[in-house]
Amino acid sequence: MNASSPTTRVYDALIIGSGLAGLSTALLLPPHWRVAVVTKRSITDGSSAWAQGGIAAVLGEGDSFEAHVQDTLIAGAGLCDEQATRFVVEHAPQAIAWLRALGTPFTQEGDHLHLTREGGHSHRRIVHAADATGAAVQQTLIERVRAAAHIDVFETHVLVDLVLSDRHATAPQGPRRVLGAYVLDEARDEVDVFVAPHTVLATGGAGKVYLYTSNPDTATGDGIAAAWRAGCRVANMEFIQFHPTCLYHPKAKSFLISEAVRGEGGLLKLPPHLGSRRFMPDHDPRAELAPRDIVARAIDFEMKKHGIACVYLDISHQPAAFLHEHFPNILKRCAELGIDITREPIPVVPAAHYTCGGVVTDLRARTDLPGLYCVGEASYTGLHGANRLASNSLLECVVFARAAAEDMVAHPAPPPITVRPWDDSRVSDADEQVVISHNWDELRRFMWDYVGIVRTDKRLERAANRIELLRSEIQEFYARFHVTRDLLELRNLVQVADLIVRSARSRTESRGLHYSRDHPHTLPQARPTVLTPPHR
Repeated sequence: MNASSPTTRVYDALIIGSGLAGLSTALLLPPHWRVAVVTKRSITDGSSAWAQGGIAAVLGEGDSFEAHVQDTLIAGAGLCDEQATRFVVEHAPQAIAWLRALGTPFTQEGDHLHLTREGGHSHRRIVHAADATGAAVQQTLIERVRAAAHIDVFETHVLVDLVLSDRHATAPQGPRRVLGAYVLDEARDEVDVFVAPHTVLATGGAGKVYLYTSNPDTATGDGIAAAWRAGCRVANMEFIQFHPTCLYHPKAKSFLISEAVRGEGGLLKLPPHLGSRRFMPDHDPRAELAPRDIVARAIDFEMKKHGIACVYLDISHQPAAFLHEHFPNILKRCAELGIDITREPIPVVPAAHYTCGGVVTDLRARTDLPGLYCVGEASYTGLHGANRLASNSLLECVVFARAAAEDMVAHPAPPPITVRPWDDSRVSDADEQVVISHNWDELRRFMWDYVGIVRTDKRLERAANRIELLRSEIQEFYARFHVTRDLLELRNLVQVADLIVRSARSRTESRGLHYSRDHPHTLPQARPTVLTPPHR
């Protein structure tokens, strides 16, 4: 079967994920620590590099922490944790200063940072690098990580499960703590064990649970699913943010049209055969600058009402030089597909974009299990509430990366525990990979149809029934066959789908990103949805 043998690797800190959250955490740890960064594809393949808009921070004249906090609370529809929100907002200038010190090439306006504005923000406070902020930040961090002798990067290494003291130690002991992770090395086709007193989940969101998403293929909810299996609580999984404007074109896989296009005057219109009429003022007085959930629902409504495949985002009234300066990547990508945004509108549709819920953490990024931290989109800090305010996500990554790093340094490592190697002696190689691809396709289609932008009790019930059938089939497959990345990702996606549906069914109201036709009202008291694993 496998020619090589499993390896045990020991580090001071294990970071799973190589996006902004993971790389920031690695760089903020002391240089005398041995740090492992595990990423399931290339170090460049996470969602962070796809972020176009920017990072929100109070830096402009007339702006204030209080204004940023209030904008976040309003967007979060009553469900943001105010303490967490203030913590992030007040640490934003420090986060920007750190990124600039590393050499991130943010766009300048004279001697100052250029600040743009996005939907839901009352002031210009979005620090950006043209229209490819995530890529610029990621490239800067990747260069720093590659130059750091104490950080080892393991590409094409896939998280299988967390290592727990009461399950996987040679001499099991409690209370339960995380000792590291089992990780599939795809090149060797072996599951190795990474042992560390501090493990950080920085695995991103779960957009790939839906048919249409702005996320890369890596966004399969791995950390959320693994933490749940280990016994951690998750919260607010019903709040999946659908980005209103994903490029609609058969050759444009997951290409996002930045929020900043609307921030700089872009208008949403119906197709030409319907008069190219602007429609957002019919849905909200803030029009195109309304929060994303309102804009996404408005587009969904117009598409269903008129039976159209997409709507159009028009910024052609701005000077061509302005568009070349502010949106060079969007302009270039659209041009490659035959769309000249200086002269014509951009066809767009909503797409699953951001997972507002996740693994429950405190303000030090600590989860319910000692030794386990969670940073970034995989976490639930309380910042995003029922809807994420634009450009707060990259900010959250850096702020909580620092919080996690400081907490790890403040808590000395416990005595080492010997961990059992992965045992796959009783499994065989799968002979029918079609089962995995078929189930993957079925899951994403029914999640889009039944658990999308607008939900009903009946649709959620149908989704729950389908998920239960898939779960049993996939679990049987997992128990019998040698693990592969496709199998691991499918197992995680089905788990995350179950958490989304369970959360959605428990919320008998419409709030923020969760809109139910059967429960269109909003309850007077806002409460987060917190799920506790039955095996905890």
